[in-house]
This record gives sequence, structure tokens and C-alpha cells, in this order.
Amino acid sequence: MSGPAAHIVENLARRVDTLLPKARRRLIAIAGGPGSGKSTLAEDLVGKLGPTAALVPMDGFHLDNRLLDARGVRPRKGAPQTFDAAGFVHMMRRLTSEDEVVFPVFDRAQDIAIAGARVVGPDTETVVVEGNYLLLQQAPWSELHQLWDLSVILDVPEETLTCRLIQRWRDYGLDLEQAEARARLNDLPNALLVARSSIKADVIL
Repeated sequence: MSGPAAHIVENLARRVDTLLPKARRRLIAIAGGPGSGKSTLAEDLVGKLGPTAALVPMDGFHLDNRLLDARGVRPRKGAPQTFDAAGFVHMMRRLTSEDEVVFPVFDRAQDIAIAGARVVGPDTETVVVEGNYLLLQQAPWSELHQLWDLSVILDVPEETLTCRLIQRWRDYGLDLEQAEARARLNDLPNALLVARSSIKADVIL
């Protein structure tokens, strides 16, 4: 990590270090649309903050494909209604008060969420949470806003997102036509929703 990206992470880490947590831990929200770079930023920030920081991705709360099929929404996987949003909000509240919190993660290669895969322990002082809908105004996502000690959103031009998303699906083995369809029909609408329906973040990148 070097150049402007390193400067951004260093500035964020300094700001986090000055924060007094509202509750048991500092909760830092890194939000943005698909392909915005939020996962990379969150990972780099946790690395900069050191061993008392932990990363918790929102993606572990994807609903299972069987449930999405039963509801007829699998083609929209990744949209707000395809997550266990209430479960995610509940876990964020637990992070503010409980010493140990076990949480699920998403295995993108298998396209499934894996329960009980990671843990935030009592020595964790800062949790960096990354996901699309952390600042969304609609319920129940809106219940998260009061929990964040610092919120960050990545504002990336639509053209850049489109290129990144198409390449992401190509990297997962889709041909160009399939990759463009996945990016334009699902990922981009989700990204536009994040851009248009999120509250203003403390930091906009």
C-alpha cells in the first residue's frame, strides 16, 4: 500500500485513534456500492490499527440461495431484501455490549454464508464494519446509524464501478455477456441505491 491510498488509511487510522467509543467498542462503518473498494479500505484500515482491531463484513448475512429461490429474488442477490438485515442489526448491537461475539462470513467462491466462522473477542477495541447498506435510510438498516462512532462512504463514478464490476465477474469465470448482465442488471442498481438513499457520512472518499 503506497501513495494516496496509504495517506487515506493513515488519516482514517489517526482519526479513529482519537475517538472515544460510545459503548463497549468503537464501531467504524465503511460503506459504498459494489465495486467501490470498501473491502480493501476496511482491510487496510484494520491492518493499520493493529491487533486490537477486527474486521466484520456485512456479507455474512446474505440469505441462503434456497431461501432466495423460494422468495423469487435470487436474480437480485445483493439487494437489501436479500440480507438478514434484522440479524445484522442485532449483531451490531451485541458488539457494543458483549465481550465475545461470533459472526458469519460469506464465501464468494461457494456463494454461501458460513455460520460461526469468526469471532470478535474481549481484547478487540475497534470493529471496522464494511458493507453496502450501513448508511441506508430505510428500516431496519436505519437503526444502525446511532451505533457508528465514525462513518465513511466511498463515492465512485458509475463508469468506474461498471468496469470494476464487469471485471470482477469475469474473474469468477463468467463470459463478457454474462458479466455485463450481472453488473448492469443487479450490481449497478444496488450501487445507485447506496449513492441516492444513504445518509451523509462523516467522511466521504
